Amino acid sequence: MVMDVMAAAARIEAAGGHVIHMEVGQPAAPAPSNAIAAAHAALDKARIDYTSALGIGSLRARIARHYRDTYGCQVDPDRIVVTTGSSGGFVLAFLSMFEPGDRVAVTVPGYPPYRHILTALGCEPVLIETSSETRHALTGEALLAAHRRTPLKGVLVASPANPTGTMMSREALTGLIHAAESAGIRFISDEIYHGLDYAFPAVTAAELSPQAIVINSFSKYFCMTGWRVGWMVVPEPLVRPIERLQQNLSISVPTLSQIAAEAAFDGAAEMEAIKRGYQDNRRILIEGLPKAGLSKFLPADGAFYLYADVSDFTSDSFEFAGRMLEKAHVAATPGVDFDPIHGRAFIRFCYAGSATEMREAVTRLARWLA
Repeated sequence: MVMDVMAAAARIEAAGGHVIHMEVGQPAAPAPSNAIAAAHAALDKARIDYTSALGIGSLRARIARHYRDTYGCQVDPDRIVVTTGSSGGFVLAFLSMFEPGDRVAVTVPGYPPYRHILTALGCEPVLIETSSETRHALTGEALLAAHRRTPLKGVLVASPANPTGTMMSREALTGLIHAAESAGIRFISDEIYHGLDYAFPAVTAAELSPQAIVINSFSKYFCMTGWRVGWMVVPEPLVRPIERLQQNLSISVPTLSQIAAEAAFDGAAEMEAIKRGYQDNRRILIEGLPKAGLSKFLPADGAFYLYADVSDFTSDSFEFAGRMLEKAHVAATPGVDFDPIHGRAFIRFCYAGSATEMREAVTRLARWLA
């Protein structure tokens, strides 16, 4: 439904209106200058060839170094697979781990393509609701309760999460992985928003279990959405199966994007400055939205999202998003995209834009909801 919001926003802008875009989960900043320079240099050499299906060796080694430097975690570069964004990673993970008919647990609210890709591949997504008591994170108890009802083959979690921005503590993630593996449930960790953590440092599942699959991307922290490059950390027995899948599905990830991605690691100063901007935007919304009348929202621990309860104003968040766009010219995503159970009570605001836009959004919403 976010695409419908985007289309409506485009019509308002075509008529001369000024829309504040908070609907798409995309950084407003460009890729790191190091990455862009590396891509230019590669193009000047004229040849952009296929790479290994697993990715350029130097990039895989650089990703392994990232785990050592960031998490104090040793990851063998041979266990790293470069992918076409996190989306390609999900497809490879699901195909390598599950068969048609397998049941895989995902949380709601959650990123819609998890369940859509699983369904397209013939698997059955099992929706498990989260609650404020667990900071909207899945617990081992809830996972095992679902497993007892009908056996699960896998579980996928994200921390920081989309759309909530909530995070799992080290204790919570450790307990969940232990519960899953003790029951023979394969564990997949979506870590695409790592680096964008504010409440406390994010923990990688790669540090907690060699059997977990970790999926990450250069899209969010490194501001490289359109470059379509990500990575996986996979258990050693799955490296060869995933390599064969990648060879058949895409041959290799775009070479230019891989070259740029390796250089992006040297753009940490730029990325941290952008992150500080997100922190300011987060503060503006946390302080400003209650004054505008939106006082109920989930803890915005990380990522660049705030998931607000709008049930005081509507029973249909899609209709609410449409009116908000029309009257206040603020575009946001209705919760029904993320949660088919309770999503009609929620709206997701993305705060990856400028501080000026965030302040103006709060002002417009306060004027509209007054």
